[in-house]
Amino acid sequence: MARNRSSSRNKKSLSRPDKGVLRIMPLGGLGEVGRNMAVLEFDGRLLVIDCGVLFPDPDQPGIDVILPDFAPIADRLDQIDGIVLTHGHEDHIGGVPYLLKLRPDIPLVGSQLTLALITAKLQEHRIKPVTQQVSEGDRIKLGGFDCEFAAVNHSIPDGLAVFVRTPGGTVLHTGDFKMDQFPLDDRITDLRAFARFGEEGVDVFMVDSTNAEVPGFTTGEQELGPAISEVIRTSPRRVIVSSFASHVHRIQQVIDAAHEHGRKVAFVGRSMVRNMGIARDLGYLQIPEGTLVDHRDLMKMPDNKTVLICTGSQGEPMAALARIAKNDHQIKVGPGDTVLLASSLIPGNESSIYNIINQLSELGTNVVHKGNAKVHTSGHASAGELAYCHNIIEPRNVLPVHGEWRHLDAQATIAKKTGVPAENVLVVRDGAVIDLVKGKIQVAGQVSARLVFVEGGQVDAVNDETLAERRALAEDGVVTILLFIDPKTGDIVEDPEYISKGALPGEDEFEELTPKIQKALRSAVQAGRNDQNELEIEVARTVTNWFRRGRRTSPVVIPVVVDA
Repeated sequence: MARNRSSSRNKKSLSRPDKGVLRIMPLGGLGEVGRNMAVLEFDGRLLVIDCGVLFPDPDQPGIDVILPDFAPIADRLDQIDGIVLTHGHEDHIGGVPYLLKLRPDIPLVGSQLTLALITAKLQEHRIKPVTQQVSEGDRIKLGGFDCEFAAVNHSIPDGLAVFVRTPGGTVLHTGDFKMDQFPLDDRITDLRAFARFGEEGVDVFMVDSTNAEVPGFTTGEQELGPAISEVIRTSPRRVIVSSFASHVHRIQQVIDAAHEHGRKVAFVGRSMVRNMGIARDLGYLQIPEGTLVDHRDLMKMPDNKTVLICTGSQGEPMAALARIAKNDHQIKVGPGDTVLLASSLIPGNESSIYNIINQLSELGTNVVHKGNAKVHTSGHASAGELAYCHNIIEPRNVLPVHGEWRHLDAQATIAKKTGVPAENVLVVRDGAVIDLVKGKIQVAGQVSARLVFVEGGQVDAVNDETLAERRALAEDGVVTILLFIDPKTGDIVEDPEYISKGALPGEDEFEELTPKIQKALRSAVQAGRNDQNELEIEVARTVTNWFRRGRRTSPVVIPVVVDA
């Protein structure tokens, strides 16, 4: 199995592929669960498959979302023939508004629900998209790319896999999928289409790897119904359900259980209200008449007759659930209330989610989640289902996508076990450039695939250095030092003023630092470094070393040197 661990920051110039060569550039979703995006190139034309966001980790304070790096295609936007969207989850469509801001008329291709969700999102960005709706079985031309779509089952309705034909080879991209045999919407993954693609010949199989290390088969959605119903039936007071704002299937189950037990339902959170309104209008969500009410009206009803469905299942700090847990929301919870977390833990979000569980428990609520009740199942195929697909399709080459390194590695193992030659399986990270040459995929180079941060609507205004400073401020505080010196000698002519914020030493303890700063200043001046900026750098170095050696901390140090 070939591997590629080269840095995503390598911006070495890359030659265009030879004529007739199919190139694949994954710009997100490999080595992480999120910001999924792949670019196919053939004879100078580009096709984008998905364009999602990644949600920030706790050590990325202040960041709203993280985008794929558009730099490798930024000067080729006019060559993009379309953006194929496999389904409507944020990690697959959330980056679309930012790409369309660079070229608004790129056609968006997807299913009815997917296009409805992204169109609503684009309205917030004042972008009116060019869209082309497709369904399973449809086959369309997007420039030089011949695309055929097949139904796949996932945790959101209307998911599609796409089979891309070019003269240089074929690619089957599954999007996110599983093989639930009894889905709530009766729409199963179309294995007959997969088999037909396999008979024609799949040169590159780009396959969802999120659950590749989970043995067996993913639990079916219908098996969760009884557990969700029991939670709602037995809760003595309110039930607050937290879920993805696009998880139509799970929310349908909650609504059905609430109706069964005589409870009214309200949606809380802008994205939840918007998405469920779209799903209801298009017929993907069935709400019995009289069941849905405004959450403000729900607050006036008896607690044991209410269910609230809100956002925040991944611990997002500004989502409704996090604010409820911090007692910073108009919805207040306490003893007798039940909070149902109807979603899986996305890798990287564990600490945020468990923190919210602890806060809710401290308020006296009963917290029900996947770890203590059968109230959620994954939307991704497990190892048994994936092996089944590999055997049906018999791909010539496999490029695992959508997952951290361990997930991609597990997918590669499945591919090899089902007969794909090890040299035809590539486990790579974002930014790898893969060419299909004479029927085999190979790494041809590397493009930039850095994390692009969005904060307050601004793209790329925050970098790694800024985040490092924020972490230092949060963990070790900040110290400001005001120094009046004689620039000719470096002597400190007045007592330094130390201003500290955070868990730092008191005023008396700083006294032992002053002689060290004085020594450093004199040495710098004697060496001819008497520029104010140079002296401030010397002070910062001295103070930082003092903290690291004596206290094992690294506060942000702000020296201010004044010519006396």
